[in-house]
Amino acid sequence: MTPNREDAFRLLTRYNESESLIKHALAVEGVMRYMARKRGADEEEWGIIGLVHDLDYEKFPDQHCIKTEEILRAEGWPEAYIRAVVSHGWGICSDVKPESELEMVLYAVDELTGLVATSALVRPSKSVLDLTAKSVKKKWKDKRFAAGVDRAIIQKGAEMLGVPLADLITDTIMGMREVADAVGLRGEVAG
Repeated sequence: MTPNREDAFRLLTRYNESESLIKHALAVEGVMRYMARKRGADEEEWGIIGLVHDLDYEKFPDQHCIKTEEILRAEGWPEAYIRAVVSHGWGICSDVKPESELEMVLYAVDELTGLVATSALVRPSKSVLDLTAKSVKKKWKDKRFAAGVDRAIIQKGAEMLGVPLADLITDTIMGMREVADAVGLRGEVAG
């Protein structure tokens, strides 16, 4: 079975009711789609994997990635999709190291979407549309800001991909701009 976006979203909302978790899933999906296009990869596959990456988090936070693997396997999802999803928890709740470009991108941008969203929400515009990497990097330095975001994972992800942190942040912002309405980050940008 090759899942489509509708299947993935239905599965996501079967296991998640939290608006913030659904918005996070949509943000990661948007960034994954953007990154796939930029890299000439399969946008649908990357997006779907981004959408379901935290499938089990609301109901099974103590078994994160483990339950997602069980759920996706029971649903007949392809092994490559399952492996990619499980690899985003590498070093935290999974021993599966990101190896493919898709897996490394997911690993790198998962935490970063949270930092970008929080950085956008403290702007006067409350928008990702006028957010810059420079602004996010300024917030990055304040460890109390978005304290739950593991900056070491983001840094490790950028290193795995061989891209400068500023470029990864810019790409994440660009991907999130494409889903700004869905994730509540359109805000009010002047002129």
